[in-house]
Amino acid sequence: MDKIVVTGNGPLSGSIPIAGAKNACLTLMPATLLSEEPLTLTNAPRLSDIQTMTALLGSLGAEVSSLQDGQVLAMSSHDLNNHTADYEIVRKMRASILVLGPMLA
Repeated sequence: MDKIVVTGNGPLSGSIPIAGAKNACLTLMPATLLSEEPLTLTNAPRLSDIQTMTALLGSLGAEVSSLQDGQVLAMSSHDLNNHTADYEIVRKMRASILVLGPMLA
């Protein structure tokens, strides 16, 4: 197995860019329903499933704004006003079931 050995006494710092993953983003988006504070997801992939989840959350009353060419999603769920998911949106994507947990919480 490959590994990196770091020697020295100084602290490590920096950042590593990670490509956006559809499945990670699709699980994080419904999780934002659990917070009343605005949240931001960065490096979101520009895919139809992400757009569908955005529409689903929007239909529940969440505010989802697409920034920086769609790769940054600003989300706020403090004002949910609908607890029924629109079937026409839900039927388009299996990941729609991920909204169920936060809605029941």
